[in-house]
Amino acid sequence: MEAGRQRQGRLWSNLKEVCDLLHITPAVSVNSEELLFQHVQFKTGQRVHTIGQAFDTLYIVNSGFLKTVLIDEFGNEQVLSFPMKGDMLGVDGIHTRHYASEAVALSDCDLILLPFKKLTALGRVHAELENVMYGVMSRELVREQAMIGMLGALSAEARVARFLVSLADRFAAMGYSSKLFNLRMTRHEIGSYLGLTLETVSRTLSAFNEIGLITVDQRTIGIKDADALKTLRRLPPSRSRAKQASAKQKAEVDQSGDDQILATA
Repeated sequence: MEAGRQRQGRLWSNLKEVCDLLHITPAVSVNSEELLFQHVQFKTGQRVHTIGQAFDTLYIVNSGFLKTVLIDEFGNEQVLSFPMKGDMLGVDGIHTRHYASEAVALSDCDLILLPFKKLTALGRVHAELENVMYGVMSRELVREQAMIGMLGALSAEARVARFLVSLADRFAAMGYSSKLFNLRMTRHEIGSYLGLTLETVSRTLSAFNEIGLITVDQRTIGIKDADALKTLRRLPPSRSRAKQASAKQKAEVDQSGDDQILATA
């Protein structure tokens, strides 16, 4: 965070900066400069916390991308979320005082530490701060519930489409391009998150590329028709897709020829 300050060789942020990152209004009765929260960096692949680890801290993503997962007795992962800038991690540890999931960095990350004891102590003195923090936790829960509803109601193709639209919206909210971005997660991880196989995710992305909804270059996704992705229910049969792609290619060739004629006229 650009507004962060160095202290004892580490980066810290005040309360106002933390609230801005979470998109909430800071408590007016709290002196922001008296409350500083430490940053900590994680490298790609590092674990932020593990399942069963004693809970003492909430984490706020300042930069980077992560995944949270459940791991069964056989070592199989179920991806729960892909936290990014402005998201809060560790809420699932409040109930039992042990983290119920594992958080892993998908890229180099910068996280802000929010010690839970410090937060509860502040809440006893500044009720409005406690309320807005509960609002952030509720927001995370609502997002998870929306995902559960989507998994139960949509086709495989629609799930992938909504996932891409959601990512594009999140990138836009962070000030990045919503039309061209890199996937930090693998297709297998996307499939785990959406309740689909890796093959289904790959096949669906290829089909979207084929009919011109997106472009795909390894992990780079270009959004060509966001509106169609938002409303897509099912893909047309492969034969129909081939006809659509052929018609689109012919139209592009015809347009190119028209442009050349106009240029030489």
